[in-house]
Amino acid sequence: MALKPLQDRIVIRVIEDTEQTSGGIFIPDSAKEKPQKGEVVAVGEGKTNDKGEKEPMEVKVGDVILYAKYAGTEVKMDGVEYKILSIKDALAVVE
Repeated sequence: MALKPLQDRIVIRVIEDTEQTSGGIFIPDSAKEKPQKGEVVAVGEGKTNDKGEKEPMEVKVGDVILYAKYAGTEVKMDGVEYKILSIKDALAVVE
């Protein structure tokens, strides 16, 4: 089963941060911040502007992005956590 985002939405696979600090301290789940990084796995066709033209998407499949902290809708499929976001909630591409 695949997710196909509509209009100006993207689907990302959430990238979890490591559970151990560089100093060797393990971080419990209750103290972890929500992840804000993910890999783009699907991209919608883009939003239609007032002229009826599709606006190009700024990200592509395979990009790693940073996104707004409380953005998107969480979806879990086959044990993998995904988020469906509007492109406006994507803050930056990690290069």
